[in-house]
Amino acid sequence: MKKMVIAVGSTRKPKLNAVRDAVDTFRSMLDPHAQYEVLGLQVNSGVGHTPSTSRELMRGARQRAEALAGHARERGQDWQYFVGLEGGLETLEENGNRRVFLESWAYVTDGRRGHFGRSGSVELPEALAREVLEKGVELSTAIDKFAGDTGIRDAQGAWGVLSNNLITRQEAFRIAVIAAFAPFYNGKVYLATRAAT
Repeated sequence: MKKMVIAVGSTRKPKLNAVRDAVDTFRSMLDPHAQYEVLGLQVNSGVGHTPSTSRELMRGARQRAEALAGHARERGQDWQYFVGLEGGLETLEENGNRRVFLESWAYVTDGRRGHFGRSGSVELPEALAREVLEKGVELSTAIDKFAGDTGIRDAQGAWGVLSNNLITRQEAFRIAVIAAFAPFYNGKVYLATRAAT
């Protein structure tokens, strides 16, 4: 049985578990005969501690994945996929009101091509949005204070606090990873669509 290594640009448990859970969902479509290993390495995203736009979230996720691919090339590692994950905020205006949403993004590359995936989003209470966007407090610190707890980032995350644990940080990243991997495990649809245009 061949081994497939999926490198993830983080050592945080919710992110690694999200990738493991996602791979369990689509492994039979990607390669049913492979044994999968999820390997976490800490790499820099190149963006701020709490990205505040989708563009910045996408850049952070991509830069993490590309840093992993570079790391593998430099060390002669034969890893098959590189996953960058980035969580943060997106601010929109609706009827003259600021709406701030928490999002989780993934970027997956095999070293040749890459694709993005995103979770849904959950709206932040205005008081929490002000702490992060106007006072510059890191989201992980602000959510701990907001919820009266510590270490939330490595547990249910802000997602869990805001959704009363119906959606956790791990689950949001799992969805983003499944979406980002879609062109790899469902390539026939993506190739057919490309050929039709």
